[in-house]
Amino acid sequence: MTSLATLLGLFFWLNAADHIDAPAVGSLDTGSGPSDITDYYAFESPSNSDNYVFVCNVSGLTAPSATSQATFVDDVMYEFNIDTDGDLVEDLVIQAIIRNGKVITYGPVTPATTGIESNIYNGSRTAAAVTSYGEQPSIGTHNGIKVFAGPRDDPFFMDFFRFVDIVNGVGASLEFDVPEPMDGIAYPTSFRDEGQDTFAGTNVLSVVIEVPKDMLGSSDQFSSWVEAKVRQ
Repeated sequence: MTSLATLLGLFFWLNAADHIDAPAVGSLDTGSGPSDITDYYAFESPSNSDNYVFVCNVSGLTAPSATSQATFVDDVMYEFNIDTDGDLVEDLVIQAIIRNGKVITYGPVTPATTGIESNIYNGSRTAAAVTSYGEQPSIGTHNGIKVFAGPRDDPFFMDFFRFVDIVNGVGASLEFDVPEPMDGIAYPTSFRDEGQDTFAGTNVLSVVIEVPKDMLGSSDQFSSWVEAKVRQ
């Protein structure tokens, strides 16, 4: 079995965002690579209330002109961790690897070991061709599991630049004192009513896995996080 070690990870139940969090994985000028997790989402399927959907986005800030060249690599595994008993240790994992132009997922399966090192475990296997930029999605299905991998628009809806202004002291939210204007500058004092699609026009590579709820045990509450692990 292949041993892998954690390269980086994010964990939040609903979603998380962290584009290019370290120089080793990219820059604002060049974007980032397939080991840089930009966002993680976990939610009930809007089309099937019996399923959960897990989404791991990588390779953030990819320009459309560069998206066709953006690729997954075969030495990075995406491990979706699921804690069902509240101890913040994974009880189940779903693993996704890329081989010969396909995304292959294993699990959900109980891991033999927990923590920053993993083996690829035998479990329910689902595969799909990695979708190319501009092509119709290729979705693999097996035993009720669905899987997709390929480029997608980066859906980052937040009033991000107003947030930066506020935390840098250029403006303030309604909960804080508004600083005195300097040189006639009108500081923003609150977030705008609608979040802005901050990274509109940039793309990510997405791994999307839909799993029947009953494969995750009887608990209707769990914590989840994702890691990118590199082959050793």
